[in-house]
Amino acid sequence: MADHVDRVLEQWARERPDMDASPMGVIGRLGRLSRLIDAELRRTFAAHGLDHASFDVLATMRRSGPPYRLNPAELMRSAMVTSGAITQRLDRLEARGLVARSPSETDGRAVHVTLTEEGHALIDRVLPDHLATEHRVLSGLTDARQGELAGLLRELLESLGDRPD
Repeated sequence: MADHVDRVLEQWARERPDMDASPMGVIGRLGRLSRLIDAELRRTFAAHGLDHASFDVLATMRRSGPPYRLNPAELMRSAMVTSGAITQRLDRLEARGLVARSPSETDGRAVHVTLTEEGHALIDRVLPDHLATEHRVLSGLTDARQGELAGLLRELLESLGDRPD
């Protein structure tokens, strides 16, 4: 069975047979998958009054474990965004009562961000729906094939310098 990317590759093979367009087979499919998956995830987050950025902050704080408190720099590293982007996310979440910011007891310049009870409850409600969406999106692959794909993607990420902090 052929997909849209196969058609693109056929067209490039016809128009520029002197060029190796095979990377488009991977990169093009990754891009198309990203857009399709993002649309599915957006629907799930929206059903809970969240966007991807807000989910990311709440999930990062929830999986950090008790006392569910991080500083903005830790959140920034986890989300791989700028300090301005984290500040905007935290402003929105704090306004909704999902996180609380407080000054550090040991460093007057530092701030701690804590997941509130309401934020904790919300992320615990969203997570099952989020995981169900991800399972549904991947349902076209067996568990074994999902494992293979995860391994290949990890290998590619590592080759591009993506490493855990």
